[in-house]
Order: sequence, then C-alpha cells, then structure tokens
Amino acid sequence: QEKSSRLSAALFGEDCEISHDQLYELFKYAALGKCHNATQPSWCRIYHQSHLAGVVVIVLHEMSQLHFYKFYLQFKHLRKVFRHRFALTPSANFLASLYGEGAKLKPQNTAQGLTSTSSECIPKSSDLQCDPIIRKYGEKKRGLTSYVLTLEEQKKNYYPIKGSPGSKGYIYTECDQPRTDSSPLFGLDCEMCLTAKGNEVTRVSLVDAQGQCLLNELVKPESTVVNYRTRFSGITKKMLLPVKTRLPDIQTRLKKMLPRDAVLVGHSLNSDLQALEMIHPSVIDTSLLFARNEGRRFKLKFLAKAVLGKEIQCEQKLGHDPAEDARAALELAQFFIEQGPAKVAELNLEMLLTTEKLAEVSQNKAALQPQRCRVQKQLNEPPHLSKPCFLDCLQVTGQKPLLLGRQELDSSGLCQSNLSTSNKQILQRALEDVPLSTFSIIQFSLGPEYIASHLLAGLCEKVRSKLTDMLTIYAGPFEESFCLKSVKKEFGRCGPIQSLTVVTETYQPYVCIQYEVLEAAQLAVESLNGAEVAGSCIKVQRPVTAAMLDCDVLIKELELDVENEGVIYVAGLKKSLTETDLQEEFSQLKGLETLFLPKDLQSGKHRNCCFLKFQESQSAVEALEVINGWTVKGSKLRSRSALASGHLWRCIWQMNRSNRKQGGNSLYEKMEQLSDSEQDLRKKVKKLDHHIKKLYRSLQNNTLCVVLFPGMNSTHGSQSGLGLMAIKDDGGRSAC
Repeated sequence: QEKSSRLSAALFGEDCEISHDQLYELFKYAALGKCHNATQPSWCRIYHQSHLAGVVVIVLHEMSQLHFYKFYLQFKHLRKVFRHRFALTPSANFLASLYGEGAKLKPQNTAQGLTSTSSECIPKSSDLQCDPIIRKYGEKKRGLTSYVLTLEEQKKNYYPIKGSPGSKGYIYTECDQPRTDSSPLFGLDCEMCLTAKGNEVTRVSLVDAQGQCLLNELVKPESTVVNYRTRFSGITKKMLLPVKTRLPDIQTRLKKMLPRDAVLVGHSLNSDLQALEMIHPSVIDTSLLFARNEGRRFKLKFLAKAVLGKEIQCEQKLGHDPAEDARAALELAQFFIEQGPAKVAELNLEMLLTTEKLAEVSQNKAALQPQRCRVQKQLNEPPHLSKPCFLDCLQVTGQKPLLLGRQELDSSGLCQSNLSTSNKQILQRALEDVPLSTFSIIQFSLGPEYIASHLLAGLCEKVRSKLTDMLTIYAGPFEESFCLKSVKKEFGRCGPIQSLTVVTETYQPYVCIQYEVLEAAQLAVESLNGAEVAGSCIKVQRPVTAAMLDCDVLIKELELDVENEGVIYVAGLKKSLTETDLQEEFSQLKGLETLFLPKDLQSGKHRNCCFLKFQESQSAVEALEVINGWTVKGSKLRSRSALASGHLWRCIWQMNRSNRKQGGNSLYEKMEQLSDSEQDLRKKVKKLDHHIKKLYRSLQNNTLCVVLFPGMNSTHGSQSGLGLMAIKDDGGRSAC
C-alpha cells in the first residue's frame, strides 16, 4: 500500500507565530524535498515528502486574522478542515517575501543555445562516471532490448500488467513474440479529457519507425466530459460532437496494426496505456530512459529541443499534437540507441536545463530592471536584496509553478501567471490547471470596495469589541457590604482575570470581570451562575449587545473547531506550580500528548490555568470527568473543553495588550459605516469559503494545502496574518 504524506506541527500557545522565512522553509521542502539544500522545516514536520502530490497555496489578498475571527461562522470549511494554524507577521509585499521575488541570479555560463557543445558544457571523464545515465546503463552502446522496461520497472512505474488486479478488463495486445534488437519501434501518444469516470482518452496517435503517422484518431469518451483541458489536449466540445469512434474500436485497430514483436515508445507511456486500458509487454519510456537523479524526469518538450533541436508543444498552438509528441519520443529513443549512453551523457542535459532556465530568468528580470530602478528612485530606498528566489529553484528542476489571481503575482516570467477579473473565474481556472502543476499559488480577493482603510479600521474595532464582550461577565447582585476579595478569589478559580470592577449604577452592586482567556469566562457562566458567592445567590451573564446575540452559537462552533479537537482547559492551578509539577500530576491521564502553560508574553509569568492536548478525542472526554473536582496540592481544579487553545489564544492576548495601550477607545462612526456593507461582506466571505471548499475537494490526495491571510500594514496599525494548513487525505479531511 502506498504511503500517505502526513503533517505534524507543534503550534500550541506561544509557538504558533511563524515568520515568512519559516513559511519559506516549508514551501521549499514540500516542493523540492532534499534537492537544493531543502531541509525539514524547523517548526513542523512533513512525513513521506516524496509522496506529496503537490503544493497548493491559497492567498486571501488584503485579509488578516481579524477577518477570520470576525467571519468565523462564515468560514465554515476552513475551521472544520484545517487543523494547523499559525500567526503571520504582516509584510509590505507579501508575495515577494513568500517566494523571494527580486533575487539577483547570476548564471555562471550564458547559454548560447541548448545544443551548445563548448568545452565548458562537456563534462570531464571523471564526471561522466557520476552521471545517472552512465550509472544506469554503462558507457557502451547497446541494442534496443537493453532499454525495454523490465517487469519490475513496469510495476514500479504503474504500468498496466497482465494478471494484476488494477488491470482487470484491460485488452492485451498479444504482441508476445520474443524481442530482438531488430524489433520494430512504434511511437504512441494519447490526449485525455477529464470525465465523470476520470481521465479518458479522446485522441490517439501511432507513428512507425520512419515517423509516418499510422493512426491519428479522435475518440468519444464513455462518460460526460467534465473538463476538456483544451489548453493542453487541444480537444474541444465541437471536435467531439460528430465522433463515433469509441475506445473498443481503437483497441481493436491497435491490436491489428502492431506486429507480434512490436516495441512501443512514449514519454510516461504508463498514463497512455492506462487511458487506453491496454497491456503491452515491451515498452521504452523516454522519461525514464534519459535518467536523472532522485527520480526526477525531464519534460518531453525540453528533451526534444536539447537533444533533437526541435520545438514541440509551442504556446502558439492550441493544445499538444499527439502525433508530434509520439514522433518526438520515438526519435529520442532512436537517438539514445544509435549514439549510446556516453554520447547522451556528454550532452550534459542537467546543466543545459539549468542554464536555459537561468538565462530565461536573467533575461526577463533584465527587461524589468529599468522600471524597478525608477520605482526604487521614487521611493528613495536602496535596492532590496532578498533570499534566492523560490520560484527559480522550482523551475530549475523542471517544474513550472502556476500563479492565478486578480493582481500580477509574478514579474519574473517563470510562471503560468494569469490575471482574472473575479473569484469565480480564478476558481474555474484553478480547477482546470492546478492538477497539472506541482506548485500553485491561487489568490482570491474580496475586492477593493471591501478593503478601504476606514472599513478596515471599523472591522478591527468590531472584532476587538466582540472578543472583549466574550471575555467579560457580569455577576451579582451582592450585598452592600460584600467582600470583594472573596469574589475575586472565587471567580479567579475559573482562570486568569485581567480586570475586575464594581458596578455601582445598579440598585445593588454587581461586579464586571474581564478574563484573559475565553474558557475562563465560559467556565464562570457555566459553574457560578446560580451559585452562592460572598453570601449571595448570584446570576452570571455576559453583556447583552446586538453583537453578542449569536455568542452561544459561536461558543459551540469553537468547541467543535478541529484546532480544539482533543484539547481541554484546566483552571484553578496555584501559581507556585511549575510545568514539571504539572507534568507529574497529569502523567496518569491516558493519551496525554502536550501540556501548555500560558505565560504573559512580556513578564514571562505563567497563569493559573493550562491546556492539555490528548492524542485522541475520547481520551480528552475521559480526562474531563477525572479532572473536574480534582485537588492538586490543595487547589481544586475546574475544567472544560478548549475554545481557544492554539492560534486564537495568542490573538486574544495581543488584543488585550492593544486595548490597554489604546485605553479602550472605540470608532463608533466607522463601525456604523461598516454595518451598511456588512451583510454583503458576509455573503462574499461565505462564497469565498465555498470556493476554497470546492478547490480543496478537487485536489489529489496527499496534496499539501496552505491558506494564507497575509495581514495588513496600514495607517491604522499593523494587523497580523493567519495561516492554515493541511494535507488532504482520502476523506477530504486533513492528514495530521
């Protein structure tokens, strides 16, 4: 059974703030593995990186963590799927900091052409021994039978094999005569469209050893076409309308056309045979023939240009020409057999690919240099030197990232960068193109009308106001001469108190308590409402405002949030207890994974509460029953399910600190302006969440998906960003 990739991250409490450099580490390792000195990120771990199907980064332009929490109920998909969350420091140019745009690359050699044979390009004899082609085949010329894939190689590369469960019902070509070095070669290539069944063949081409096209036929798929992939397949709905030929017709024709000792040649031919639902025993796969290190493969387009000097798959044409691709693969195999491994190794294809890509990068960036210089002069800033461009590293390995969005995402020319006018258009393009790319950045936006500075200021204040109300409780009534110290002690057992004031405007005194964590306020409401405190039977409630009418719904959704799964909150701890003491006390709890003891991020002093994270949700439920009423060194504990154990905990702490600095000033007039468009904004956010859900569900299993709220720098202050990440598994959920 194929291994699944898995993601693990210690994003708990204070550790949930990630820098752009750390994010860069993640993307580089996820996309490149151990190539280009890429190492496991310092803050999380990807297990079985080589099994990742791809990386998809969704950027929500001009949005911050405040947007996520303001519209928490609308972001239904995000909060249910993405377990790992982290804070991001805002950046003036987020995308540039993400992939290092603007890096100055200086290729050591300027390519004069891909077929250059200058002395600099020819490797030394000692270097040839390290070439993967020489290591695989040796230096001597061999006949074609030496390059036919063995049965084990076919199994390893997912070729349909006679008798295997995955090839049940496939048609055997019956080309079972022994092969010799004189056996005829045939080039084969297919174009596929995405249907309700999966990938189905819609065009087949077969060429003989002289390059003559023997078959170039359109095929009507069995199922309804979901995506024609016209940009790559060249197939349109109009082309297939009159077609009567079906897959069984093509299978019959191929069986008749192929001699009994035929050898099929193609580039990643396994996918063509799978689409044809046919089994052929003797194949030469040019993507494996021209061997590279670490299992990487050259693209057919590059090999055709570098080895044969031919341009194929030109961008001016609509889609690929399967006859052209079949002929190119055939000629590449013939070249390899005729010239031998040593001559092929001397082409130094790895260096040609690198110099071609770097020359392209250098040329594109040089063309943009005057404009950049003008911008630098206007800003009166020195030129910015950034880290090596992440996109450069990708394209040097033969991968061309996909960038989609309303804004220009890349100025280097490295990527398939496409501008779209709406989120819906971006989604449609993403559904079509993301499966064809190993690294994609998709940018959605709420639109300029929703990111005006006065609206952002109002949004910021509304989020602060609501979180403050959720952290606040009112308790009373008390007797005129009640003991405030007793009240503070009793409510302090629910968690750390930020402020406590006596309300004197009422007939009898009440107290207003603002906690530092949401769980403490909720615990106070649940455990002390109707209780006797300081000699009075009191009522405990949160403030009653329009914004708080959905508070109970919000609390319930926070409890169900995937980030809080298996996490409980424990209060009533003595401040003299150390983390070691607590580890010892709680060690008897089954399945305990992590203990987080919150601290004041300025003073470093820990609070009288902690969070316990368990490996299984059931273990957390059992622990709640044990801990409630438990006494630790004379202190009676209270506990409940966590509401803000991870990223939200830090967000609340930052908000509390900001409130203290600002003295709680509100921007009521700006809040009113926001209210006018808030209903529309909620609809926009809900639709955006649906777009992300649709895109996420379309991803292949084992795809790393990261959603980024970049954060903002504005005249009203800096707003931290937010990141959410998951690896999709079979159920569409995250593999953690």
